[in-house]
Amino acid sequence: MPSEKILEQKQKVVATLTESLKASCTGIIVNYKGITVAQDTKLRKELRESGDEYMVVKNTLLRLALKDAGIDGLDHVLEGTTAIAISKDDYVSSAKILSKFAETSKKFEIKAGFVDGGVIDADGVKELAALPSKEVLVSKVLAGFNAPISGFVTVLNGTLKGLVVALNAIAEKQAANA
Repeated sequence: MPSEKILEQKQKVVATLTESLKASCTGIIVNYKGITVAQDTKLRKELRESGDEYMVVKNTLLRLALKDAGIDGLDHVLEGTTAIAISKDDYVSSAKILSKFAETSKKFEIKAGFVDGGVIDADGVKELAALPSKEVLVSKVLAGFNAPISGFVTVLNGTLKGLVVALNAIAEKQAANA
């Protein structure tokens, strides 16, 4: 039976992890067994620079935190060595970084994840990683909004140009007749 002090520490860890999970838009669960300290340091740095949180966590504590956060369906992947990357703002950043790392490292494995509380498998994480970043998507939407306006301006310019040419022709004709 664990001491009351250790139990209290674990409850604090679960509560903190639960709050992080509730505040996040995505989470990616990985098996990090077999990667070197240098690889892990590089991975953590890259995730931190993109604004993601990455932590190694005990399966039991993560299972409790996921349950408290209302995310069901990930218990089957909580075996072996487990780490989780959590993103609060960007839906694709952690998926891109971890998928890229998994391609280069044969031992590193993406187990599963969640998006807005809905569970996705490893293939879903790879699909998420294939999406363009938020900035690219926003620029595409804005370009889509801008296209009709640009077309309208072009039509107006063409109409005005035609009007100017017609008025100029009339003025020249009247000047020739006078």
